[in-house]
Amino acid sequence: MLHIQSSTAAIAVATTIISDTTIDTATPVSAAKGHRESSTGLNRTGSSGTSHENSQSPVEPNGLQTRSTSGSRPGSAIANGHDASLSHHEGPTAPATRPPAATIALVMIPLCLSVLLSALDLTIVTPAVPAIVASFHSTAGYVWIGSGFVLAQTASTPVWGSLADIWGRKPIILAALTLFLTGSLLCALAPQIDALIAGRVVQGLGASGMSTMVNVIICDTFSLRDRGLYLAITSIVWAIGSAVGPVIGGTFTTRLDWRWCFWLNLPIGGVVFFVLLFFLKVPSPHTPVLAGLKAIDWTGSLLIVGSTLMILLGLEFGDVTYPWSSPTVICLITFGTVIVGIFILNEWKLAINPVIPLRLFANRSSVAAYLVFSCNFYVLIGLSYYLPLYSQSVLGADPLTSGVHLVPLIVSCSLAAACTGAFIQMTGIYRPIMFAAQALMILGAGLFINLEYGEGLTKLIIFEVITGIGVGMNMEPPLLAALAAATELDTAAVTATMGFLRSIATSIAIVLGGVIFQNRMNVNTGELLQSLPPDVADSFSGNHALASVELIAGLPTDQQTAVRMAYFRSLQAVWIMYVVVGGISLLSNVFVRSYHLSSETKALRLGVDRQTATAQAPDQEGTELAPHGAPRA
Repeated sequence: MLHIQSSTAAIAVATTIISDTTIDTATPVSAAKGHRESSTGLNRTGSSGTSHENSQSPVEPNGLQTRSTSGSRPGSAIANGHDASLSHHEGPTAPATRPPAATIALVMIPLCLSVLLSALDLTIVTPAVPAIVASFHSTAGYVWIGSGFVLAQTASTPVWGSLADIWGRKPIILAALTLFLTGSLLCALAPQIDALIAGRVVQGLGASGMSTMVNVIICDTFSLRDRGLYLAITSIVWAIGSAVGPVIGGTFTTRLDWRWCFWLNLPIGGVVFFVLLFFLKVPSPHTPVLAGLKAIDWTGSLLIVGSTLMILLGLEFGDVTYPWSSPTVICLITFGTVIVGIFILNEWKLAINPVIPLRLFANRSSVAAYLVFSCNFYVLIGLSYYLPLYSQSVLGADPLTSGVHLVPLIVSCSLAAACTGAFIQMTGIYRPIMFAAQALMILGAGLFINLEYGEGLTKLIIFEVITGIGVGMNMEPPLLAALAAATELDTAAVTATMGFLRSIATSIAIVLGGVIFQNRMNVNTGELLQSLPPDVADSFSGNHALASVELIAGLPTDQQTAVRMAYFRSLQAVWIMYVVVGGISLLSNVFVRSYHLSSETKALRLGVDRQTATAQAPDQEGTELAPHGAPRA
């Protein structure tokens, strides 16, 4: 992976904003008066809805309860142990029913603390790395202190959604939190750097589950219109955690000991664990451990984790540890891609309870929504990575100041996401927002191309704000579109898939941007040779340019100008790439359908048999096995 000293924390801040702005379930609402759709809520409908209680069916041998839902085959829906009711609503919207304030607080406080811990550990070790290396008297493998966490977090994301559907939300978030705290303890007690890296991997696995489950639980608790507001709250918490992580890490390292970066997680995480254990009330199928283990798509899980690790390692090694043309990099990326194909074949033909159900991509609206979502992340993360490089190489800012220069993008993105969530909560409209957001994103990214060398910060800040508003406005709508077209059972699967696509888009955005930048710097080397000695010019050639930014300040004034101009022109090519990606996003949006969004809160019914029934009959109209949303006329 490419490395810029100041951008690590900045990227984390941007990643966190999008990381938790994830929307989970779209509830079915009739498209016109007289159209009837069923709900499985726990009798939490408003006055206009008519609920019909159904008696519980006998308990099956695996401990799950079955009931026949109108329009479905007997046994196709498995209850979660509660008395589920079937509700019908007429008209374009359903009445809003919100949980009590005390319930909201008991849900949101521990979930926000979980998000805070995940965000802190993404960036808290950045300033501690030199002290860690000195403590162990070894520089071998220090890069994996950060990479181990990120790779584990990315590769395991799709699996958590499947586990949550089998055993329920509460057991899985507690298991993820336990993993995270175990990894924190291993890091705090690590006697050598290998043990520390192992602990960071365990932490990454837990953080992945925590992030996924926070989004799922919020969507299980709040209606589709309400959840945007609460997801925006978690986004702000994550952004704050990522921003203060390096500050806290630096303080612990200089005032106490770097191990306190990990000890900090234990008391906070312990409180979160017990609050969730005793007060979190979400559906649980009480699936026996053995039945759940048999239901896991082990082949698919291993294939997706293995292929993701191989591709990400290839991108990580490319032009950093090995040249792009080296057999190691080529084999990792090639075999990783082949395994992705095998994974798709497994999910299509073999898996009973697939990790990523291919039905999520069954219609063009869903595929377009996933593409829009990925492009949005691609642009945001790419700009978050390369704008600090622009500040340092072209404007001459130091690493800390270059991070400050990124604040307008982050703040505008965060505020726009929150305002969009509130707007959707009030109106239930999202598709027009997507077009407006993409237009602003393309405009902002395009304006970066028109920056002139030597201009001050004013235009840069204005362009960042325009781009940030566009990106922030488009955080939630594509998720809503994909989830509205999915079945009720696919809540966790869609969330995990979105998180997975976000991580992949992040890696590709940075790597492809780096390839374009390095190629342009190679082209500009000829001009540099006219102003600089050959050995100095070579230090700013393609594969050395990112690591040589700090050398610019030591050059004579005329040579500085030549080098900064080379960086300026090379980064213009990167801005063009992000405009093209924004255009792809805008074209994809044409195929995204608009769905009615409900104000009704639903309770999901989970379990092994539920997944099997859905795989066998995924489109039964009038049941929770049918798509959530009703397309607008």
